[in-house]
Amino acid sequence: MKKIIKNGTIVTATDTYTADVLIENDKVQAIGQNISDIYAEVIDASGCYVMPGGIDPHTHMDMPFGGTVTSDDFETGSIAAAHGGTTTFIDFCLTEKGKSLKSALKKWHAKSKDKAAIDYAFHLQIVEANENILHELPEVIEKEGVTSFKVFMAYKDVLQADDETLFQTLITAREHGGLVMVHAENGDVINYLTEKALEEGRTEPINHALTRPPELEGEATGRAAKLTALADSQLYVVHVTCKEAVEQIAAARSKGFRVYGETCPQYLVLDQSYLEKPGFEGAKYVWSPPLRDRSNQEILWNALKSGELQTIGSDHCSFNFKGQKELGKGDFSKIPNGGPFVEDRFSILFSEGVKKGRISLNEFVNLVSTNAAKLFGLFPQKGTIAPGSDADIVLFDPNVERTISVNTHHMNVDYSALEGMQVTGEPVTVLSRGEYVIKNKHFVGAPGKGKYLKCSKFNHHTAAEAKKAEDLVK
Repeated sequence: MKKIIKNGTIVTATDTYTADVLIENDKVQAIGQNISDIYAEVIDASGCYVMPGGIDPHTHMDMPFGGTVTSDDFETGSIAAAHGGTTTFIDFCLTEKGKSLKSALKKWHAKSKDKAAIDYAFHLQIVEANENILHELPEVIEKEGVTSFKVFMAYKDVLQADDETLFQTLITAREHGGLVMVHAENGDVINYLTEKALEEGRTEPINHALTRPPELEGEATGRAAKLTALADSQLYVVHVTCKEAVEQIAAARSKGFRVYGETCPQYLVLDQSYLEKPGFEGAKYVWSPPLRDRSNQEILWNALKSGELQTIGSDHCSFNFKGQKELGKGDFSKIPNGGPFVEDRFSILFSEGVKKGRISLNEFVNLVSTNAAKLFGLFPQKGTIAPGSDADIVLFDPNVERTISVNTHHMNVDYSALEGMQVTGEPVTVLSRGEYVIKNKHFVGAPGKGKYLKCSKFNHHTAAEAKKAEDLVK
């Protein structure tokens, strides 16, 4: 059925204006004044912003880690994401040494089949760069539509790859249109500091942060950026947390290198002191990189404003406190790393960013949707409201106030890391390709309605465009 959205304020990454939106056959068909069609359902968006659906470039659904598996799978996680205004998410496929990339993709397709309520795509981990893997990469890009590849510089003896693997992946990505992502922490030094802490009997959750200091994130970020420059390739640094990493990204970009950065809502509003909560409560706040000193929060906000960081990912990686986080009682290194944020990414960035004057409304849309669509080969199908684009649209009430709580969230996890936080602004209705997923704050979609998306190759023009926009801001 056709739909016409009326009486709302359309907000994209570049414009804010009042107009009607005509939706038909999954797509935005027209934008204009006083659109009418007797066969169309009229959606009244009075008092709401009409925004592109959010794109979360960083999730971990149904992911094994530390002897357990994340509590949100593609069904529960995607429904929670939709409640939070996200209509597309990109999940990470983990690979195994000695096995093909396609085998990992096959496993993740099986995990997601008939489960996701919204559209999704995949990143793919690269743990080794042998002849077979490097031969397989171009085919994965061309035929599977997976164009982004993550290399872990941390989690020694588990996920960590060496610098040769990173460098070879960067070269292959340059040649075939891929975007390399890094988890930037110095895993070798972290491993040493962790073993030393445990030998000294320092087992509490706070030691997770103390053994992963910001200097090690800065060092790894700088190393990855320099290797990217040497390879003349492109790099995306996930979950940036601190001044040390921001400075390395800014330095690389100032030299014209194709280096991009993402941060997450948790690093914008929480700090290291949460890991010191008594009674093992600090385990709820264990993820990597860890929470930092509060002084880093404004540094991250400023980096989002200036364009040094381009996206907001949730790094949604939910583990229950009872039975999962508790695996690390008596040994902080065994606490499953991750937190639940896919539902609150949109609202936190709006409430703490737009409402408090840190970023503009258009910058908000750019950060929460458009930039991710451009970097990961989904634009203009996703990430904007324009004729021909998918009708992924959020009706967002900018004035409603609510309290974040485990009692009201939709994530399949027994705590909220943001419990009691007051936010302003909430998605009211969410459309995915023109169909209701959330209607008046209630889930009305269905598991399996989400489609797997094949991403286009990394676009150098998009990179130049992003840098030009940053220079204009400065």
